[in-house]
Amino acid sequence: MSAAGHLSTGKINLSLLRDFYRRELLESLDRCSGTKALVWDDALTGAFGLIAEYSLLKEHEVEKMFPLRSSGLPPSNVQNIIFVTRPKLSLMEQIAQNLLQEEQKGGFRKDYHIIFVPRRSLLCDKKLKEMGVYGTITNFEEFQLSLIPFDSDLLSMEMESSFRECYLENDFTSMHYAAQSLMTLQALYGIIPNICGKGDCAKHIVDMMLRMRRELGGREPQITPQIDNLLILDRNVDLLTPLLSQLTYEGLIDEMFGINNTSVKLPPEKFQTGNQQQEDPQGVSSEPKKVILNSLDELYADLRDKNFNAVGSIVSKKAKVITAEFDERHTAKTVSEMKQFVSKLPHLQQVRASLSTHTSIAELVKEATDTDEFMDSLRCQQEFINGVDTDKIHPYIEDCMGRQEPINKVLRLVCIQSFCNNGLKPKVLDHYKREIIQTYGYEHMVTLMNIEKAGLLRPHGNRSYPAIRKSMRLIVDDVNEQNPHDIAYVYSGFAPLSARLVQYYARPGWRSITEVLNLLPGPTVEEIQQIPVALRKRRSSIGSTHSSTGEQKVTLVFFLGGVTYAEIAALRFLAQQDDGGTDYLIATTKVISGTSFLKSIAEELSAVKMNPF
Repeated sequence: MSAAGHLSTGKINLSLLRDFYRRELLESLDRCSGTKALVWDDALTGAFGLIAEYSLLKEHEVEKMFPLRSSGLPPSNVQNIIFVTRPKLSLMEQIAQNLLQEEQKGGFRKDYHIIFVPRRSLLCDKKLKEMGVYGTITNFEEFQLSLIPFDSDLLSMEMESSFRECYLENDFTSMHYAAQSLMTLQALYGIIPNICGKGDCAKHIVDMMLRMRRELGGREPQITPQIDNLLILDRNVDLLTPLLSQLTYEGLIDEMFGINNTSVKLPPEKFQTGNQQQEDPQGVSSEPKKVILNSLDELYADLRDKNFNAVGSIVSKKAKVITAEFDERHTAKTVSEMKQFVSKLPHLQQVRASLSTHTSIAELVKEATDTDEFMDSLRCQQEFINGVDTDKIHPYIEDCMGRQEPINKVLRLVCIQSFCNNGLKPKVLDHYKREIIQTYGYEHMVTLMNIEKAGLLRPHGNRSYPAIRKSMRLIVDDVNEQNPHDIAYVYSGFAPLSARLVQYYARPGWRSITEVLNLLPGPTVEEIQQIPVALRKRRSSIGSTHSSTGEQKVTLVFFLGGVTYAEIAALRFLAQQDDGGTDYLIATTKVISGTSFLKSIAEELSAVKMNPF
């Protein structure tokens, strides 16, 4: 299978989307004739790496690639310098400093270009003019990279600040990009006939999509629809789930080490072999071990959505199977048997290497989950979601502040308590605020204001979490972590409200939970998009309505403001159920954890040591 072969293994072939972006990028590069050096905004390198590898760029005369730094560009004899950047004023300042330094150097004449991702900004143009470099730039381009294919069922816009922009700054630019990305999907995979959404941002997007389609005036590509339903969920419909500690294998890796663009960097010492350490005990690499995490790795595809308590037995069974398959070489006696074993050898070696890697990762995760710190935090969270001691100052949170544990941990617990108690009593809320400010500093007043404005922390109110918890069966007491029968396994007994909403949408439908939907913030949106008659007939003739063939429908679930790996695991679990009737394609503005979610809301946290628990 090719490096991106896993993108084509799902119900919807996402390699088509990847190829679309590749063509657009290469066309932009080819418009600059001659040799090229690309200067990258750091935040874009990972995303673009999933679209086009360096070997492909070299075929289009890209000779050098540099990170964007204000310190200037390394010397190069290329004809074109191309800056690939997001439309941010701070980045424009760095580009301007680079251009001014290049002018001072003189020498070989170059052409300078900027490719804005996803759109050019008038404010950026103004900043470049103020810095006196606007006229130096030969060409401006836009590259609308929006939904990046991460895996066969997962797409992300990688916009980490979209929730903050919408709910703190009242800036809905990222929602416009989301609507455009959905129009791109419809251009490639056909019109999505049924649209449903919950939340203010969901309504914005649906309105923009319908307007954009009207503006096309029937000129859209005539493609038989491959996606049956679009379900759009605002993150603030379920603010509790991302704050909880994820308990799936992939979720815990993200909580502890941070997965970025399907890769993770891990402490190197766990990945040194015994021979390496004996040969050179002082020469242990200090470079983090980078591991790619996607379904190309068969073992990871099997492990990632499991509750961590089930991971050990799966790894153990896989190790025994691999050992047995390697032992077959001793029993092979004929030439044909030897030939058969040799043909399997590359795959076996690949699986054994993967087994070694994930054994090491699982050990790292287990070291953290076995600590008192993790278990005490988890116990506190479980008490809150079950409604225990939510209405008073909690002694464990007091202890955490007394020990000056990382503020991120304290804020997560306080926000969980607030949500599970329908807000905190004034006396409790004031006490927590006072203690946080006195313990961690007055600069965190802004942090607390942001979290309150975002709805994560609030005074006691009427929104009824206990009623939602009961109606939606969010607490499942008899959850089986090894062989789960309910999505609640991803949090060891707690079902994410977001995933439960998706489950009810598929069957029996949202009309059965109207009272719960009314308790959640924002409007409920329902729209039907008309499909051209010719496509409707073609769709019916090939059984794409699924009813005649018994095939599963395809629902695209779009999370605005972020989704966790535990929620993704829950949706994958639903798709695998015999009575589910639906395959899920998951899209989001950003894959998040509780740590990254709070960090995006309160930038002051970046100066403080972060802790996922």
